[in-house]
Amino acid sequence: MEGRARIAIEAVHPQIDCGRFAVQRVTGDEMVVQADVFSDGHDEVVALLLYRRMGEEQWQEKEMRRLDNDRWEGSFVLGDPGFYQYTLMGWVDHFRTWQRDLQKRFEAGQDVAVDLRIGAKILEQAVGEANQEDAARLREAVAELSAEQEQEGAVALGLDTRLSDLVSTCCARGLATRYHKELVVRVDRKKALFSSWYELFPRSLGKEGRHGTLRDCIDLLPDIEEMGFDVLYLPPIHPIGSSKRKGKANAVEAQPGDPGSPWAIGSEQGGHKAVHPELGTLDDFRDLVREAEKRDIEIALDLAFQCSPDHPYLKEHPEWFKWRPDGTVQYAENPPKKYQDIVPINFETPQWEELWEELKSIVFFWMDQGVRIFRVDNPHTKPFPMWEWLIDQAKEKCQDVIFLAEAFTRPKIMARLAKLGFTQSYSYFSWRNSKGELTDYLTELTRGDTREFMRPNFWPNTPDILTEYLQYGGRPAFMIRLVLAATLSSSYGIYGPVYELCVGKPEKPGSEEYLDAEKYEIRRWDRKGAGNIRELIVTLNRIRRDHVALQQTNNLTFLPSDDDSVIFYAKIARQKKGSLLVAVNLDPFRVRTARLTLPLQLFGVLPGQSYLLHDLIGGDHSIWQGETTTVRLDPQVNPACIYRISTWQRRESDFDYYF
Repeated sequence: MEGRARIAIEAVHPQIDCGRFAVQRVTGDEMVVQADVFSDGHDEVVALLLYRRMGEEQWQEKEMRRLDNDRWEGSFVLGDPGFYQYTLMGWVDHFRTWQRDLQKRFEAGQDVAVDLRIGAKILEQAVGEANQEDAARLREAVAELSAEQEQEGAVALGLDTRLSDLVSTCCARGLATRYHKELVVRVDRKKALFSSWYELFPRSLGKEGRHGTLRDCIDLLPDIEEMGFDVLYLPPIHPIGSSKRKGKANAVEAQPGDPGSPWAIGSEQGGHKAVHPELGTLDDFRDLVREAEKRDIEIALDLAFQCSPDHPYLKEHPEWFKWRPDGTVQYAENPPKKYQDIVPINFETPQWEELWEELKSIVFFWMDQGVRIFRVDNPHTKPFPMWEWLIDQAKEKCQDVIFLAEAFTRPKIMARLAKLGFTQSYSYFSWRNSKGELTDYLTELTRGDTREFMRPNFWPNTPDILTEYLQYGGRPAFMIRLVLAATLSSSYGIYGPVYELCVGKPEKPGSEEYLDAEKYEIRRWDRKGAGNIRELIVTLNRIRRDHVALQQTNNLTFLPSDDDSVIFYAKIARQKKGSLLVAVNLDPFRVRTARLTLPLQLFGVLPGQSYLLHDLIGGDHSIWQGETTTVRLDPQVNPACIYRISTWQRRESDFDYYF
């Protein structure tokens, strides 16, 4: 320990669990770091932010700026995807302390001759610590300071900020304190933050009663592009087991022709590295990936680490599963639900290392086919250490890979998965309906520590989730939840085509299962059938692409609305005038009229200045003045408005006839 080091560095932010986990950001983000940096006494302090890409030897430096109460802030711009390190350094700056005191004494009319000699001595000492080029500049400064006959001129020379910057840069660090940790930020590509997902079952795309194929998916790509989605997510495309196969409506026994659940993976035709023969071939899948890429669409593949009773693993590696006393394998249960067609993996097997390597090989196999996005099924039922290891391995192979955690479970478990490296996370959005519920939940996501490591992906429905709000609210409810998902979160998704067709019939009252669930049978959809909300989907995805304010999640601010059924919020852009305002009627049954308070300062509107309100959904324009406006939202027609505010660009005096 160096007893003469006088700097304390505390409360460094951001860091997750005392630096145990990496903070998450995307390329191009400004990484802002704050810390308390202070010393005993009254000397001036310098605080420095150090950063580098993981693996580089050289640290780069940014001097931090003082805020208040010994709080300091610095930042740097993050580059390509990968891992970056950052830490801090601070020291007592005797030369800046001398400059501060010199200025005070001189302004007070005191004789500062001795002070000038002290300053020259500090510079002379710095010469010995500086490199050759800086030492020459310091000697020149000492000479000029010593030669100056007038105190006023000498003081001006001594107070030159370029001189203090030089001393601080090249030397004066002998007794510096360095923060005891090197913290990590994981940088992902921008799609980790901003994406629009569309889920469908390829087997339901067939025409004239035939089984749909991956080739049918290729034919559908223009439609997916037209709707504005950039991720096409496919449930498992692997062979489906026959033993214990589920029938329609989750019937325990399948009837001839029942296709079974895609999540019952594996048969004599192969396992997790095979394609279901009725869907096509591996070449078909590669073609799908390539054709999608031409349209700026990525294929997301379901990653479900589980097996059917017919999976080759059960014969090849029985040690990876639990066996009951009667010799049968233990199937999956979530009491009272039973999944006889699915066999969970025993992650406590003594052969866990071989198991992990095999699971990694599945991920690597599909990455080799061009997949860079995985939606992970029920990751909360698999060991945390395995995920941390596997995601790190995948990132080492390709930093662009994205993992979405489909985990509807306890908050701490969901948070842990995000800390371990999951790029995006499903959330509780589906069940947050009221203004209070949405406000509280989004505030928790965007204002708490969670914002540093969890990126939500909002889904108003999934093949497993048909909420009561959608069941009873009808078409207006589907429109309302769509607007909320697409504007509150920068990443969102829908399970279609049931969503755009507003399919809301449950299996039975009190159930979130769909009637005639597509999980267990092939459905035929008229994708542009009566009552669809396709036009709204297209409009929202276009607005999301055109306005950067909707391409972030943590830039959310809730605003006053005098109706508890109308939620009002702003998405703040870096360029403030690019910010947007969103008002949504949460009541799918009634017209609501609300008085909204607008934060005009965010848009550069001066007091008393008129401005133009443009509703990006409906297209309406209105001229307004003042910080309040009234909105009427009819859930059957226009349940929401997305406002862009513009100020007048020209005045009467700008026109020729004025002169």
